[in-house]
Amino acid sequence: MANTTYSNFFLSNEVEDQYNSHLDLQQFCTVDNRLTGTAGMTRKIHVYKATSGTEKLTKGQGNTKSIEASFTEKEYTILLAQNRFDYYDEEAMTDPMIVTTGMGFAGTDIFNTENADIYAAYKSAKMAFVTSSLGFDAFVDAAAMMNLENLEDAGIFGFVNPADMAKVRKALKDDLKYVEAFAKNGYVGTIGGINIYAKKDADVGKITIATKKAVTLFNKKGTEVEQERDGNTRKNSIFTRKYYFAAMTNETKAVMIFTGTAAVSEDTSVTAGKDYYTKSGLGYLKVTPGASDSPKTKGWYEITVS
Repeated sequence: MANTTYSNFFLSNEVEDQYNSHLDLQQFCTVDNRLTGTAGMTRKIHVYKATSGTEKLTKGQGNTKSIEASFTEKEYTILLAQNRFDYYDEEAMTDPMIVTTGMGFAGTDIFNTENADIYAAYKSAKMAFVTSSLGFDAFVDAAAMMNLENLEDAGIFGFVNPADMAKVRKALKDDLKYVEAFAKNGYVGTIGGINIYAKKDADVGKITIATKKAVTLFNKKGTEVEQERDGNTRKNSIFTRKYYFAAMTNETKAVMIFTGTAAVSEDTSVTAGKDYYTKSGLGYLKVTPGASDSPKTKGWYEITVS
């Protein structure tokens, strides 16, 4: 029996099927295909942010601060994600399902790699909200930090670790509604216009809420499959690859909800790897400290998950 040659179309379908059977984070971000078919492997993007500026005033008073919007230009290089699946003719002749199974795992593996990059972009959210209870008010107040006109129609979603779901259900009770229109893998329910999804790699004690405008997935190519064969040893290799990168492109459209406390830092110098925050409206805003900054003198906060 001669070796069976599989079309790249068939193999690509085996990979793409994985995107339909898992919680695909592509549906939760903006997809930009403008790099497809054009020369170049880098893209400069503007990352937007804004400060709060609403104040409660009495007669004769005026605003003491203004809302300031700004952007930081960042340059990103397209990533190549690739895996290789090997099998021998003798294995395929013994059981042809070996190829289907191997390609299924190849698809899952590259899917998980891309999903992890998208979720890492969401976890880089700069705005933070701290609460002791994951009740209705916590979700609504956190969403209010995004300054959206209509929460119900804004398409807000949130990712919750399954370990936190019991706390969410107990706190929300009847406020957590199941809306059939939003039902996808992992969908738990909707609270105050925020669709909640269980995500096993979400951090315990941290819930990311956002809109699709927060993170952009830049595609250079769709899923690509290539085959190689060593006729002498009858070894077949199938490569699956994708060129892309994911980035936080609008910091005003993502908030990290912490279950815990916030306290002014006692650090007199910046500790590497530690996050510091400044008070901002209903919540906090992560700062980028300089090497000579004193968090205690600056009045910066540290957030502790409980």
